[in-house]
Amino acid sequence: MPDRTDHRILRHLMADPQAPNAVLAQRAGVAPASLWRRLEKLRETGVIAAIQNRIDWRKLGYEVQVSLRFTLDKTSPRAFDEFMAAAREVPEVTEIQTFLGSVDLRLSVIARDMAHWQQIYRDRILTLPHVADSDALMLVSTIKDSGELAL
Repeated sequence: MPDRTDHRILRHLMADPQAPNAVLAQRAGVAPASLWRRLEKLRETGVIAAIQNRIDWRKLGYEVQVSLRFTLDKTSPRAFDEFMAAAREVPEVTEIQTFLGSVDLRLSVIARDMAHWQQIYRDRILTLPHVADSDALMLVSTIKDSGELAL
Protein backbone atom coordinates (compact mmCIF):
# COMPACT_ATOMS: atom_id res chain seq x y z
CA MET A 1 0.00 0.00 0.00
CA PRO A 2 1.51 3.37 -1.00
CA ASP A 3 2.48 5.58 1.91
CA ARG A 4 2.50 9.37 2.24
CA THR A 5 5.88 9.65 0.52
CA ASP A 6 4.60 7.59 -2.42
CA HIS A 7 1.55 9.86 -2.63
CA ARG A 8 3.82 12.91 -2.67
CA ILE A 9 5.92 11.36 -5.45
CA LEU A 10 2.79 10.49 -7.45
CA ARG A 11 1.39 14.01 -7.03
CA HIS A 12 4.60 15.53 -8.44
CA LEU A 13 4.83 12.89 -11.18
CA MET A 14 1.26 13.64 -12.33
CA ALA A 15 1.93 17.38 -12.29
CA ASP A 16 5.04 17.01 -14.46
CA PRO A 17 5.45 13.54 -16.01
CA GLN A 18 8.43 14.69 -18.10
CA ALA A 19 10.46 15.89 -15.11
CA PRO A 20 13.84 14.18 -14.77
CA ASN A 21 14.10 11.86 -11.77
CA ALA A 22 16.58 14.18 -10.03
CA VAL A 23 14.09 17.06 -10.22
CA LEU A 24 11.20 14.82 -9.20
CA ALA A 25 13.20 13.54 -6.21
CA GLN A 26 14.00 17.09 -5.11
CA ARG A 27 10.36 18.20 -5.43
CA ALA A 28 9.14 15.13 -3.51
CA GLY A 29 11.79 15.55 -0.81
CA VAL A 30 13.49 12.18 -1.29
CA ALA A 31 16.91 11.00 -2.40
CA PRO A 32 17.20 10.07 -6.11
CA ALA A 33 17.96 6.42 -5.25
CA SER A 34 14.92 6.26 -2.98
CA LEU A 35 12.76 7.81 -5.70
CA TRP A 36 13.94 5.23 -8.22
CA ARG A 37 13.20 2.32 -5.84
CA ARG A 38 9.76 3.70 -5.00
CA LEU A 39 8.88 4.30 -8.67
CA GLU A 40 9.95 0.75 -9.53
CA LYS A 41 7.78 -0.64 -6.73
CA LEU A 42 4.81 1.49 -7.86
CA ARG A 43 5.26 0.14 -11.40
CA GLU A 44 5.64 -3.47 -10.25
CA THR A 45 2.46 -3.28 -8.15
CA GLY A 46 0.54 -1.66 -11.00
CA VAL A 47 -0.06 1.68 -9.26
CA ILE A 48 1.77 3.34 -12.16
CA ALA A 49 0.39 1.69 -15.28
CA ALA A 50 1.98 3.99 -17.86
CA ILE A 51 3.28 7.46 -18.51
CA GLN A 52 1.24 8.84 -21.40
CA ASN A 53 1.45 11.76 -23.74
CA ARG A 54 -1.75 13.69 -24.31
CA ILE A 55 -2.56 15.10 -27.74
CA ASP A 56 -4.11 18.54 -28.13
CA TRP A 57 -6.45 17.74 -31.01
CA ARG A 58 -7.23 21.42 -31.65
CA LYS A 59 -3.59 22.07 -32.47
CA LEU A 60 -3.85 19.34 -35.10
CA GLY A 61 -6.85 21.02 -36.71
CA TYR A 62 -9.70 19.20 -34.95
CA GLU A 63 -11.83 22.09 -33.70
CA VAL A 64 -14.95 20.09 -32.80
CA GLN A 65 -15.05 17.67 -29.87
CA VAL A 66 -18.25 15.80 -29.08
CA SER A 67 -19.17 13.42 -26.29
CA LEU A 68 -21.85 10.99 -27.43
CA ARG A 69 -23.84 9.02 -24.87
CA PHE A 70 -25.63 5.87 -26.00
CA THR A 71 -28.26 3.57 -24.61
CA LEU A 72 -28.27 0.29 -26.48
CA ASP A 73 -31.13 -1.97 -27.46
CA LYS A 74 -30.05 -4.91 -25.37
CA THR A 75 -32.52 -7.40 -26.82
CA SER A 76 -29.57 -8.83 -28.76
CA PRO A 77 -27.06 -10.64 -26.54
CA ARG A 78 -24.20 -9.33 -28.69
CA ALA A 79 -25.34 -5.68 -28.68
CA PHE A 80 -22.38 -4.37 -26.67
CA ASP A 81 -19.77 -6.36 -28.59
CA GLU A 82 -21.16 -5.43 -31.99
CA PHE A 83 -21.55 -1.75 -31.08
CA MET A 84 -18.01 -1.52 -29.69
CA ALA A 85 -16.51 -3.34 -32.68
CA ALA A 86 -18.23 -0.91 -35.07
CA ALA A 87 -17.29 2.15 -32.95
CA ARG A 88 -13.62 1.08 -32.94
CA GLU A 89 -13.67 1.29 -36.74
CA VAL A 90 -14.57 5.01 -36.71
CA PRO A 91 -11.18 6.78 -36.97
CA GLU A 92 -12.47 9.97 -35.30
CA VAL A 93 -13.52 8.11 -32.13
CA THR A 94 -10.76 8.77 -29.62
CA GLU A 95 -12.31 7.10 -26.57
CA ILE A 96 -14.94 4.47 -25.76
CA GLN A 97 -16.25 4.02 -22.22
CA THR A 98 -18.91 1.73 -20.76
CA PHE A 99 -21.16 2.58 -17.81
CA LEU A 100 -23.70 1.16 -15.43
CA GLY A 101 -26.97 3.06 -15.29
CA SER A 102 -29.18 4.75 -17.85
CA VAL A 103 -26.26 5.37 -20.23
CA ASP A 104 -24.50 2.28 -21.57
CA LEU A 105 -21.58 3.79 -23.48
CA ARG A 106 -19.88 7.07 -24.23
CA LEU A 107 -17.80 7.91 -27.26
CA SER A 108 -15.45 10.87 -27.61
CA VAL A 109 -15.39 12.04 -31.21
CA ILE A 110 -13.26 14.70 -32.91
CA ALA A 111 -13.88 16.54 -36.17
CA ARG A 112 -12.09 19.25 -38.12
CA ASP A 113 -15.14 21.51 -38.31
CA MET A 114 -18.95 21.37 -38.26
CA ALA A 115 -19.20 20.10 -41.84
CA HIS A 116 -16.80 17.26 -41.00
CA TRP A 117 -18.78 16.53 -37.80
CA GLN A 118 -22.01 16.37 -39.81
CA GLN A 119 -20.40 13.89 -42.22
CA ILE A 120 -19.09 11.70 -39.37
CA TYR A 121 -22.47 11.80 -37.63
CA ARG A 122 -24.48 10.90 -40.73
CA ASP A 123 -22.12 8.35 -42.25
CA ARG A 124 -20.61 6.66 -39.20
CA ILE A 125 -22.43 7.42 -35.95
CA LEU A 126 -26.01 6.96 -37.14
CA THR A 127 -25.05 3.61 -38.66
CA LEU A 128 -23.72 2.12 -35.39
CA PRO A 129 -25.70 -1.02 -34.48
CA HIS A 130 -28.15 -1.56 -31.61
CA VAL A 131 -28.64 2.11 -30.66
CA ALA A 132 -31.88 2.69 -28.74
CA ASP A 133 -31.12 6.29 -27.76
CA SER A 134 -28.26 8.77 -27.99
CA ASP A 135 -27.36 12.21 -26.73
CA ALA A 136 -24.61 14.51 -28.01
CA LEU A 137 -22.70 17.00 -25.89
CA MET A 138 -20.45 19.37 -27.82
CA LEU A 139 -17.41 20.66 -25.96
CA VAL A 140 -17.46 24.44 -25.62
CA SER A 141 -14.51 24.92 -23.28
CA THR A 142 -12.35 22.98 -20.85
CA ILE A 143 -12.21 24.50 -17.39
CA LYS A 144 -10.03 21.87 -15.74
CA ASP A 145 -8.14 19.05 -17.43
CA SER A 146 -5.97 17.32 -14.90
CA GLY A 147 -5.08 13.79 -13.96
CA GLU A 148 -4.04 15.07 -10.55
CA LEU A 149 -5.70 13.79 -7.43
CA ALA A 150 -5.49 15.01 -3.89
CA LEU A 151 -3.01 12.32 -2.82
